[in-house]
Amino acid sequence: MEFFSINFVNILQHAINHQHGLTAIKAFAAMLACTALTACTTAGQVLFSLLPDGTVPVLLSNFERESDTNRRRVAELERAGDWAGLAKFADENLEKDKVNTGWWMVAGYAHSRLTNYARAVECYREVIRLEPDSAAGWNLLAQTLRESGDSRRAVAVLTQSLTILRESAVTLLLLGESHSDLGEFAQAVRPYRQALDIDGGLSPAWTGLARAYIRLGQLGEAESIARSLDRTDPPLAAAIRREIGAK
Repeated sequence: MEFFSINFVNILQHAINHQHGLTAIKAFAAMLACTALTACTTAGQVLFSLLPDGTVPVLLSNFERESDTNRRRVAELERAGDWAGLAKFADENLEKDKVNTGWWMVAGYAHSRLTNYARAVECYREVIRLEPDSAAGWNLLAQTLRESGDSRRAVAVLTQSLTILRESAVTLLLLGESHSDLGEFAQAVRPYRQALDIDGGLSPAWTGLARAYIRLGQLGEAESIARSLDRTDPPLAAAIRREIGAK
């Protein structure tokens, strides 16, 4: 079967919109890649991308207070893929400033890249403790749980976050993906649709919704999605039809 890749940048940028101003928004970007309609893996699914200035994407409501030296060091470690060095650097700075959510985010990012998921979860939970309205913290916590293979806890985290924060397309997308991880395709349909109600251009939500309908045997619904995408996203429409034809 031919695999169809979907990449989208700034999946979490929407989640932090209006929370900490444009500085934080400009400092955070992410890429999530689903390698097939029928096989979206959890491990490695979220790939954090660099911003144009080369800094780690995770940054932060208050990272602008950091020295240029610290900024450069973070960027160097990220570009080199030295995740152990980045984790150590973040942890050292946390010893000096334990209430800096920026360093907690950097530490969580670095530890997740090292697959030290337990430590990454601790870091993101600390972000939420310090800033309960941090959508980025909630979403990164949930995604880290997914990558660690614990999508059940990811569902619980995302459900809880939706009682605290206003709904965001990203959070709802992650909730749909988490249900899909668990084979709960009927439960995944609603959050995918809610995500698309907020952002109709969110291709991964269309992908997830079509996948859910195909798995549920509702091929007519999947074909309807393909028709709706014929003009706006022909490759995705074609991929959906290939999956329908494989059934």
